[in-house]
Amino acid sequence: MSVVSLIASGVIGLVLGTALYATRPGNLYGNRFVFGVIGFVVNLVRPIPFVIFLAAITPLQIAAVGTTIGTSAVTFAISLAAAFAVARIVEQSLVGVDPGVVEAARAVGASRMSILVGVVIPEGLGPLILGYTFIFIGIVDMTAQAGLVGGGGLGDYAISYGKQQYDYGIIYVAVAAIIVIVQVGQVVGNRLARGVMRR
Repeated sequence: MSVVSLIASGVIGLVLGTALYATRPGNLYGNRFVFGVIGFVVNLVRPIPFVIFLAAITPLQIAAVGTTIGTSAVTFAISLAAAFAVARIVEQSLVGVDPGVVEAARAVGASRMSILVGVVIPEGLGPLILGYTFIFIGIVDMTAQAGLVGGGGLGDYAISYGKQQYDYGIIYVAVAAIIVIVQVGQVVGNRLARGVMRR
């Protein structure tokens, strides 16, 4: 669930976040209306707690995957919820790119799309990797909450075999596993970002 959700939300969020950056007034494709609409949608979804979000998108889950319970339904919900958080992180990472680099690319006649794809995104890659690492940790948290609706994963394991069976050892094993996953993810993310930033 975590890997699939990270990939799906990462792709969707990258598109939305890049669109937010590009359409920001004064930027490559500056468009106040489009920027406002995308920003409104992102801000509308992003603050909703995941458990409430799961309940709110029930009709969409049924239409997309045919069910509201199980791994596929929860993966769909996590991907959608995380995508809006990714979008804002991508935007913030790209806004931090040195404007001088963009102006230099413009000065040599590069097209707007080539600047966006070939200059801005590579320049913001280090912060983007750190941002995706942060999102991965949030997705692990959401997969644990998925256990509340029979979504499988460590959350379901902790609830079904730990809490309901009054076996707190199982719960602690699930907690330890989540801590290890998060720590490994953070270390990998930090190393990747450090390697990119050194180039």
